[in-house]
Amino acid sequence: MINMLPESEGAIIGVEVSGKIDSEEENKWIAVFDDLIKEHGNINILILLDGKIHYGIDAAYDDLKWTFKNLKNMNKLAIVSESKVLGWLVAADSPFGKLAGISEKHFETSNLQDAWRWVKE
Repeated sequence: MINMLPESEGAIIGVEVSGKIDSEEENKWIAVFDDLIKEHGNINILILLDGKIHYGIDAAYDDLKWTFKNLKNMNKLAIVSESKVLGWLVAADSPFGKLAGISEKHFETSNLQDAWRWVKE
């Protein structure tokens, strides 16, 4: 399930991702993100992960395809989770994100408000 977080506003969107994500739900949210890009040009994204995600292969492919297509439209990406591994992966990917013009940062769940402040700067 993907739910928009209430702190989302304007070109800044936050979503909470949990449970099973199928291609239908992924494509529903891709349309939401596409609409934001059409309206604002560039967006900042906060993704809150609960650690119990079951991503279908089709949904993962749709997400990856959308991400590569829209790299130029993302300014900041905050990943919020309790996963140390995900924190390391975000840190490792961050230099490549910068090459595409994206600032990426991982926050622990207890620092969610810091993540919101960062994506809104």
